[in-house]
Amino acid sequence: MTVRLDLLRHGETEQGGGLRGSIDDALTATGWAQLREALATVLSEQQGQPLWDRVISSPLQRCARFAEEVAQALAIPLAIDPALQELHFGDWEGLSSAEVMQRDAQGLGRFWADPFAYTPPNAEPLIQFEARILASVQRMQQAHCGERILLVTHGGVMRLLLARARGLPRSDLMQVSVGHAQLVRLVAGQDGTLSECR
Repeated sequence: MTVRLDLLRHGETEQGGGLRGSIDDALTATGWAQLREALATVLSEQQGQPLWDRVISSPLQRCARFAEEVAQALAIPLAIDPALQELHFGDWEGLSSAEVMQRDAQGLGRFWADPFAYTPPNAEPLIQFEARILASVQRMQQAHCGERILLVTHGGVMRLLLARARGLPRSDLMQVSVGHAQLVRLVAGQDGTLSECR
């Protein structure tokens, strides 16, 4: 059997854009509004039918606080999964792309061209990031077979899973775009395959 995974990216954060990584900044009022609007849209499409069996979230507050609100509002279980945390960007944590460009233009260019081939200084290698995300999805597939799960997580996590579902080469990872409060639907199969639902 399969598991349906609805991936929801957090909204705008207090410290703005850039490489947030493990920085645990909170949502802005706009970020909360973005998420609540996305949720309202999805709920209206369901016309009162049950939407999810559970919520699983990254531990960072920009995801976890909204996940708590959803779980409480829908009276469904909530779990926090540290494996769903964003990529740690090492020395680039908290910097904007423009700031990284000033400090390490060559490194940034290599990272954008193929993040699996270049790891920023003191950052988590993409191969390790991929392994922990895919292991988390596999655990969900085994533990919650047949269920519908809302994953509240980060742009990097969603980009990785979408690229895999679309069959993109690793070097094209950064070509996948994921906006604040964007929701995408995937299906995880028993064999580890991911497919995107339109």
